[in-house]
Amino acid sequence: MKTEHDPSRARRVVVAVVGPTATGKSDLALDLAERLSVPGAPAEIVNADAYQLYRGMDVGTAKVPVAERRGVRHHLLDVLDPVEDASVARYQTQARRVLDEIDARGARAVVVGGSGLYVRALLDDMRFPGTDPHVRAALEARAEAEGTRALHDELARRDPEAAASIGPANTRRIVRALEVMELTGAPFTANLPRQVYVRPTVQIGLDCDRAVLDARVAGRVERMWAQGLVDEVRRVEALGMGRTARRAVGYAEVLAALHGETTEDAAREAVTANTRRLARKQMGWFGRDPRVRWLDAQSPTRVEDALAAVAAADARAAAAGPVAEAEPDEADTGAPVRRSLGS
Repeated sequence: MKTEHDPSRARRVVVAVVGPTATGKSDLALDLAERLSVPGAPAEIVNADAYQLYRGMDVGTAKVPVAERRGVRHHLLDVLDPVEDASVARYQTQARRVLDEIDARGARAVVVGGSGLYVRALLDDMRFPGTDPHVRAALEARAEAEGTRALHDELARRDPEAAASIGPANTRRIVRALEVMELTGAPFTANLPRQVYVRPTVQIGLDCDRAVLDARVAGRVERMWAQGLVDEVRRVEALGMGRTARRAVGYAEVLAALHGETTEDAAREAVTANTRRLARKQMGWFGRDPRVRWLDAQSPTRVEDALAAVAAADARAAAAGPVAEAEPDEADTGAPVRRSLGS
């Protein structure tokens, strides 16, 4: 049986459903998973939402309940205890392994989530060089003794592009750039993320008119309160919450109310406002990626339109052959892009 490691065939195109919160990404991902399944190899969903990684954080993250997953297999949900801090580097390793396993089963992977950094870490050429406290300490000592300008001059000799993008007074970034170069033996810029897929991918973005999205957010927050968000936060905190989990929108505000720092009504208003702010931040992140195919979240043809985008990506991947998966997807980067409806 051929697997993803067989160079004689191309990997299946990964479908990624992205965009702001409250646009219906989970529903579209389920619709696509059902329609993209083939006999003996049903499509599988891979989570790319940082907070849905946490066990017990269900209502506040709008995690699809097991009973509503339509029998579609989901990956990377409930894999961390809230006391743990999420790591995008660790997620990248785990999620890419999952994509390999899905492909080896002959199935389609549908990635869904609004955490832009996690989506890019999974799909794009993004590396996470480690750290070495001894190397860093030596560089910091040099900066103290010789001055930051001397280290910036060294960076300019070894990686002019990096030096041009890092100010000569930014000691922290200069030290980090030199540390990465020491550890990897490559220029610092070689380790920066690039908008280049590591495997054939098509990104489907959902967005809608800003007033409509604001109304959707308000409705979602009301449902979360009705579904017991406050009790969920109380229960999760009792079991232990780390720094990352405590920062999640919905949880941070409710925690403040539980600790007497604000009222529950004020917390609910804050959750609504901060969720709207999050949606705009997500749109800014994904809106900068010209490869995303934007669809109107309210369109009655959004599923068919998404399937058409997947079919076009499949055709390009088939025509390009297996050698194309390490190359930039020129068809994706050069195609006309539908701008966000809310921009």
